[in-house]
Amino acid sequence: MPRISIGDCHLHYERHGAGFPVIFVAGLAGHASFWREQIPAFSKKFDTIAFDQRGVGESDHSRISYTMERMADDVVRLMDALEIEKAHLVGHSTGGAMAQILALEHPKRLASMVLAGCWTKADAYSRRCYGLRKNLLKNQGPEAYVEATTLFFYPPFWIAKNNEKARQLEAQALATLSAPEIINSRIDAILAFDRTADLGRIKTPTLVTCAQDDIITPAYFSEELARLIPGAEAKFFPQGGHNFIQVVGRAFNNAVLPFLEAHTPS
Repeated sequence: MPRISIGDCHLHYERHGAGFPVIFVAGLAGHASFWREQIPAFSKKFDTIAFDQRGVGESDHSRISYTMERMADDVVRLMDALEIEKAHLVGHSTGGAMAQILALEHPKRLASMVLAGCWTKADAYSRRCYGLRKNLLKNQGPEAYVEATTLFFYPPFWIAKNNEKARQLEAQALATLSAPEIINSRIDAILAFDRTADLGRIKTPTLVTCAQDDIITPAYFSEELARLIPGAEAKFFPQGGHNFIQVVGRAFNNAVLPFLEAHTPS
């Protein structure tokens, strides 16, 4: 992947296809490779961009205090660097929180947004989940953190059938894992995020989607997003876990592609 300057850091990105731009923004782990089930399908019709977020992978590992607003600003600056005036944004989890900020602060930059496995604001349940993950990283180390992430993110039936693949993904994640201070700061940004009171002002066409068995961002968060964002469409999958866009990738693609096509400027 090439690297590009967005001012105070360089981001690794990949770009495929041609047409109207679609920017894919991953969750906490922040890797472009998260979208491996989407890029081949979407690049047949769109100019697709995915990137390693600041602090992640082959992008600069800035030792800063991460906030969701600062992470969202990196997306805007990446668009500027790539000379993209307007795009669809498909955000998973943390990426969906960034999309909410862009829809509120930079609405002219988005043609539409997809909020996949996202949330409104952290509640007691999500604080327990992320608190446990931070404790695992601190007290048990990176290996335990990565192995637990598999259990958090994928449904039991998928792990049972794909154990070797899960091991390979864990090895890749461990090899590219950000420093604990960066992971912890990004988790703190997740827990601090709350634009719930502003969601009624969003005018960007929105598709909210998640899996009913997601235990990281349970479906009630997506139900709330769909209710609070005016005109939002919703698509729920019965199974797939938090990483449902990989587990049921074809179904996800088939739900999202028509939505993007319907909202692509002529």
